[in-house]
Amino acid sequence: MEIRLPFPRGGKPKDSRVLVVRDAVFMLIGAETQFPVETFAQAPLLPALLQAEAEQLASRGLVRVAREATDRATALAASLDKARVEVRRKAGELSQALEKADRLNDDLRALNETLEQRVSAEIRERMQAEESLRQAQKMEAVGQLTGGVAHDFNNLLTVIMGGLDSVRRETEKDRGDLDLARLRRMVALASQGAERAATLTSRLLAFARRKPLAPKSIDLNKLIAGLSDLLQRTLGETVALENVSAAGLWLAHADPAELESALMNLAINARDAMPDGGRLTIESANVSLDENYVSALVEPVPPGQYVMLAVSDTGQGMDKETIDRVFEPFFTTKEAGKGTGLGLSQVYGFVRQSGGHIRIYSEPGAGTTVKLYLPRDHRVEAADEEQVSDRADGGSETILVIEDHEGLREYSVGVLRELGYRVLEAEDGQTGLSILRKRPDVDLLFTDVVLPGLNGRKVADEALEFRPDIKVLFTTGYTRNAIVHNGRLDEGVSLITKPFTFDALASMVRKLLDS
Repeated sequence: MEIRLPFPRGGKPKDSRVLVVRDAVFMLIGAETQFPVETFAQAPLLPALLQAEAEQLASRGLVRVAREATDRATALAASLDKARVEVRRKAGELSQALEKADRLNDDLRALNETLEQRVSAEIRERMQAEESLRQAQKMEAVGQLTGGVAHDFNNLLTVIMGGLDSVRRETEKDRGDLDLARLRRMVALASQGAERAATLTSRLLAFARRKPLAPKSIDLNKLIAGLSDLLQRTLGETVALENVSAAGLWLAHADPAELESALMNLAINARDAMPDGGRLTIESANVSLDENYVSALVEPVPPGQYVMLAVSDTGQGMDKETIDRVFEPFFTTKEAGKGTGLGLSQVYGFVRQSGGHIRIYSEPGAGTTVKLYLPRDHRVEAADEEQVSDRADGGSETILVIEDHEGLREYSVGVLRELGYRVLEAEDGQTGLSILRKRPDVDLLFTDVVLPGLNGRKVADEALEFRPDIKVLFTTGYTRNAIVHNGRLDEGVSLITKPFTFDALASMVRKLLDS
């Protein structure tokens, strides 16, 4: 049976912790059915009941918490299972992507190998084509060069041989029948032919940058002024000559003789481009070539300060195709017999060998300007001009001639003996050194540079070790590195180039012996 316990007077339900109890509770505590609440509150079992109630409530809370935790764990496990499935799916996709990437890498590697093979083959084919083109161009250039040389030399040799043959036939006649006038004319023609042949080889060497240069500091304005009369005579009356000289012009570093020759060649070309007359202007100026300018050039040119010489005409001008070939040896636009095609080649070779730069500006009908850029010489004063005597003075000194070419040795010995010198001769360097050791009276050694065995430079160096006072004069028609380095004659070297004349040899020998 239920027993309802009344609330205390004025009390609320919260004032009583136990509201309904069973009869069994009262039986346990041995109480009567009707008793006051205060009596019940003081019963000895009440604290235990309250503790049991509290534990029951706590247990119910823990169960709820546990249930909630279980629910959350279950949900988390479900999420993990779902994530695991998603990860497996993603891993599968990634594995497929990796396999696809591997296949693509294999394909790319194969493609690269194929491309490399094709590129290598293309490069080989292109290199072969370029080499074939270079060989064809080389053969064309060699053919043009040899054809031009053969043509000009055959003409010159015909004149020389014909003249000498005429001299021979005249001298075979009786003395009374000699035609001295014709004899002199044939000798003159042969001499002129030989001189032109010498000029031809000189220009070829200049173009090939193999001509020995003796550069000096040059006052360009002074050099131009000194050539003005000769230039005007060369140009003729229908061409006006104008000099535009810059004030404060720097000194140039170049071979003065070769520079004069280059200027004459430019003037002759300009004259031929103005058949009806015109104006030739020669201009000088100080110029600085910077990195931007020289980097755009085909051939290497160091940046720095240069002295510029410009030759401009009012002639016919040239198109681009002609300008591209204008420096080729034997290339010419002139009529047959009007030029060799070596003038500008000589100018080009001289300027490049001097460490300079050359440019051409031209258009058809607008004239031509050729600009030479020569390296600046930082010395304050120009070198003194050497005065060459026209008179062939001789002497009585002793000279040793070393020359392996029998005919040339005979000619040189004959010239020197005719001049009054005592002459010894040898055909190679070793023989020459033996003579020098036995003959301490030799005053001058005249030796060819190119000799069998010891070359002329080595002979001279060895001779100077035991004869430091001996004078040395070299001769050569072509030398590479014995006495010429970087295209320039070594310091202190005296050289007379082949072919040389009687007067040139006489003057050079006398000058050395008197120095």
